[in-house]
Amino acid sequence: MSNSSSLTQFLLLAFTDRRELQLLHFWLFLAISLAALLANGLILSAIACDHHLHTPMGFFLLNLSLTDLGSIYTTVPKAMHNSLRNTTAISYTGCAAQAFFFLFFISAEFSVLTIMCYDRYVAICKPLHYGTLLGSRACAHMAATAWAAGFLNALLHTASTFSLPLCQGNALGQFFCEIPHILKLSCSHSGYLRELGLLMFSTCLGFGCFIFIVFSYVQIFRAVLRIPSQQGRHKAFSTCLPHLAVVSLFISTGVFTYLKPPSISSPSFDLVVSVLYSVVPPALNPLIYSLRNQELKDGLRKLITGCFSEATNSLRWFE
Repeated sequence: MSNSSSLTQFLLLAFTDRRELQLLHFWLFLAISLAALLANGLILSAIACDHHLHTPMGFFLLNLSLTDLGSIYTTVPKAMHNSLRNTTAISYTGCAAQAFFFLFFISAEFSVLTIMCYDRYVAICKPLHYGTLLGSRACAHMAATAWAAGFLNALLHTASTFSLPLCQGNALGQFFCEIPHILKLSCSHSGYLRELGLLMFSTCLGFGCFIFIVFSYVQIFRAVLRIPSQQGRHKAFSTCLPHLAVVSLFISTGVFTYLKPPSISSPSFDLVVSVLYSVVPPALNPLIYSLRNQELKDGLRKLITGCFSEATNSLRWFE
């Protein structure tokens, strides 16, 4: 038994004890993190360079890519380091920072996804008011609100959790520092209830965003089905399906992580589920958007073609 004042480190959940599998996890996480960096970097570059993507959806997609990069690079590098060095330790300060930034980026991402849903709702259900409701200033204010809400949410939860006395050891049942797993080490009933109340409040806000998304898509689908031409319906659906797929992936993995039946819970299974919840969505989001968004595909094609042309011209110059 230990007190939080004497804790200097936490022990994360190891993927495996076999050295060969540890190295396999390192290379797998390295590939995923590099793929996420490349995909999100291409989207950020395409939006910044192509004026056709200087739209509200492009602006919010840029913010989504930033949250994806932030969340995956908060958790994966430490997991790679531990697999490579055959250790599970993380410092107390490092754990607090990881918990804060992960919650910050995840909260901001869900806020951005909610705003993107509002963008699609206005674009399809109220197209005549699109320029008024989603002007550049309004988009900047909404994005700033999303980031500020994520920061405030992360700050409150991190400060509340790490102010609790911890006397249930220092082993976390997760491969990264996450608030619910740190709470299990607490021995303060009142502090635990306080943080639990904050978590319930955040959950209610998240559920409110979820209800807004569902209600918005009901209205969107009703409006799309009233479009007379099949080509018009297809174009409208193509602008909504990527966002709907990303939201579904984000919510389904998170809900399954925390609401899965105890009968199917085990350390190894929980570890796989936590990877699906925290690592896979940020890596897949760029792929989902690039496959279904024609304007984004055109922007990426121009970017890659331009880079290839510049590289070819450089080689000719050296020749």
